[in-house]
Amino acid sequence: MADINSALALSDAPKTAADAPPPAAAEAAPLVDFVELLFFAYRDFVADPDEILAPIGFGRAHHRVVHFVNRHPGMRVTDLLDILRITKQSLGRVLRELVDEGFVESRAGASDRRQRLLFPTAKGETLARQFVALQSRRIETALEASGPESRDTVRRFLLAMIDPEDRVPVERLIERADRAARARRG
Repeated sequence: MADINSALALSDAPKTAADAPPPAAAEAAPLVDFVELLFFAYRDFVADPDEILAPIGFGRAHHRVVHFVNRHPGMRVTDLLDILRITKQSLGRVLRELVDEGFVESRAGASDRRQRLLFPTAKGETLARQFVALQSRRIETALEASGPESRDTVRRFLLAMIDPEDRVPVERLIERADRAARARRG
């Protein structure tokens, strides 16, 4: 019981200055309805890919890896670890399964043979396109229901949900992937 009580006591105190609520927010009513809406939106957003993955024995971690490897072909394993913020051990199992099943290819780096570079296979690209098509339809439907100015508002909102120190790197990552995708299409 001591562990539980000490954990509860620690959870009440902000861990860093960034964790402390701003003075006005501490007095405002909690946005529990938005919290719940985000939970339900995420549940439904990942449900479509979950249905595709379940029959092949894969889960959400596989989805995220396939997505990012497809968006950033040739990315280093260390970069994927940074994006996903998971342990090397967690990624190792998922990556091994994706490689074994032919969705991802792992190659040695040209200048540093110890470096592992990840590429989607044709099978991985097809799977990633299926995910993006399903999820894009869901997003497009929601944007249409939200009105003509919603696209920019939603984009700003989602970006603002990211920790401030990560916003610029995330925007750059997305922009690089978009440029590379346009270049591959010709």
